[in-house]
Amino acid sequence: MNTDTTPIATIEQRLDAIQTVLQRHGMQPTEFINTFDELAHEHWVPANGAGLIARAWTDPAFKQLLLTDGMAAIREAGLRMPPHHRHFVVLENTADIHNVICCTLCSCTAFTIIGLPPDWYKDLAYRSRVVREARTVLREMGLDLPAQTQIRVWDTTADTRYMVMPQRPSGTEALSVEQLTALISKDALIGVALI
Repeated sequence: MNTDTTPIATIEQRLDAIQTVLQRHGMQPTEFINTFDELAHEHWVPANGAGLIARAWTDPAFKQLLLTDGMAAIREAGLRMPPHHRHFVVLENTADIHNVICCTLCSCTAFTIIGLPPDWYKDLAYRSRVVREARTVLREMGLDLPAQTQIRVWDTTADTRYMVMPQRPSGTEALSVEQLTALISKDALIGVALI
């Protein structure tokens, strides 16, 4: 039986205490949070990955580079990934193969390329079920693939990040790279949606 009657600090009090300790050690948590918020909302966005895919759909040489050396392709496009993301692999969907990505350990993504992971991507149910019953999970998320389509699930590792290259929709041949980019969602780059 616990007889301790010391009140538990509120979340706000705990955050204030952490901020105070960081400031005492010469760190600037408010500045870091503001910088991170700007990066997350202005620079690490799905339009980065969508732009890569749209360019690949219209430029066969770039498509080949993106599929064979993703890191070289993002450098050529002027994008970056953190140093610990040593490999960037792009998985091409076809009429017969559908790729989907996950991180069974946490919620790792190529966040500078496809944006921060959505809440459902971080959920234990998605992370554990998509590797065992991908077709069912995708159907529950609104993507009902034909029975003959092979589904491949790719699990992020400590140094490898993945992105799905969705199939280009028919009837989009006359669209510009910018117009194609606007069609591609974060969910499509993860592999849980079609375009």
